[in-house]
Amino acid sequence: MAFGTSAPELAVSVRSAWGGQVDIALGNVVGSNIFNVLFILGVSAIIAPLVVAPQLIRQEVPVMLGASGLLFALALDGGISRLDGALLFGLLVTYTVFLIRQSRKETQSTKDEYAAEFAAPQGLAWDRHWSVQLLLIAGGLGLLVLGAHWLVDAAVSFARALGLSEIVIGLTIVAAGTSLPEVATSVIATLRGEREIAVGNVIGSNTFNILGVLGVSSLVAPAALPVAPAMLSFDLLVMIAVAFACLPIFFSGHSIERWEGALFLFYYAAYTAFLLLAAQQHDALAAYGAAMTTMVLPLTAITLAVITLRHWRVRRR
Repeated sequence: MAFGTSAPELAVSVRSAWGGQVDIALGNVVGSNIFNVLFILGVSAIIAPLVVAPQLIRQEVPVMLGASGLLFALALDGGISRLDGALLFGLLVTYTVFLIRQSRKETQSTKDEYAAEFAAPQGLAWDRHWSVQLLLIAGGLGLLVLGAHWLVDAAVSFARALGLSEIVIGLTIVAAGTSLPEVATSVIATLRGEREIAVGNVIGSNTFNILGVLGVSSLVAPAALPVAPAMLSFDLLVMIAVAFACLPIFFSGHSIERWEGALFLFYYAAYTAFLLLAAQQHDALAAYGAAMTTMVLPLTAITLAVITLRHWRVRRR
């Protein structure tokens, strides 16, 4: 499911890398990962407190953290080369094979439950034949590629009209637009009471964005994807910090409460505001940054630390 909902990110980043809009390609991946955690989990948790499956904490979250750290390490030399892309894509293939083998070890009851939950709805007689299904897939892929082309061209024009860099547009508008399938999937899953799916979809999508989307984009790009200094010194660090911020929240009762969802949304709004202020070199940028680093972030860190410590003490009793 996570791989499927990340198809727009793949189409847009590949189109951007192939067409030379490399800042949009990288900004889309980093921005989508930030958007997925802060906005999607935030909105979903406000609708209903989310459940975090133990397997997510033991396996999927560490994989996401490892992929995020690897991306930062690869970007330290100022670019994501084809060799880096091959490494990322190779890790995705390895991880996918591992998941397939792991699924074969599941009990029959678990498989039956999954099949009943995610079984495709019975279609009409005309769309059951394999040839029709093949045509539908081809049509969907064609529309996806066409939509990616339109989105990238519109984003470039929008950036030029507003005097914003392609990085900022990629981190915000493009990232939010390509993450709409994740928004729909997670919100619908939450409304249906399938709250574990909402979290798992986000974590899986973030992993795929780094290993799959960025890996393929680096392979098809005419040259190495350059990493802007601002991206390396700020946005990538925000992406990693957001990923690590999941740990104390996930561990505290294996759930994401409504107030934690509201906190996520607040931070996404704050991050977006900082990007816009920085892009315009606004006079309020220095005061805004100082307030965030000296007051808001430390208070949040202390709050999360206290919650984690309390949960750890409760579990020891």
